[in-house]
Amino acid sequence: MVVKVEAAEMDEMWSFVQSKKQQRWLWHAIDHRTGAVLAYVLAPHEDAALKQLQQLLAPFAIERFYTDNWGAYLRLLDSQKHTVGKTNTQRIERKHLTLRTRIKRLARKTICFSKSIWLHDVVIGLFINRYEFGRAV
Repeated sequence: MVVKVEAAEMDEMWSFVQSKKQQRWLWHAIDHRTGAVLAYVLAPHEDAALKQLQQLLAPFAIERFYTDNWGAYLRLLDSQKHTVGKTNTQRIERKHLTLRTRIKRLARKTICFSKSIWLHDVVIGLFINRYEFGRAV
């Protein structure tokens, strides 16, 4: 059973695989009221990733989205349901800081990095599934 979510915060977080030229992004959505993770996608920084995240969020019937000013959000989200600004995205930004602290592959300056996209996605996915959803995949 999927619970209806009144509002969601969405943001993307940068990381890389092998070198900084090979970027990988964590697209992330959380419940604005509770901070619970609703869905995430690991993908390039492209509109297709946001479309994939939107498909995962569809069952929640979200009435309001809070995001930053990234162009994909402006292009793909309904402007009547979309609010841009940092005021309502503080909780997801805090989650990103926690992820960067706990998973060294997400740190901006580190010697820890993934050598393959598959391994990068598995490590991050396992962490999120274990600590946010309470299960291992």
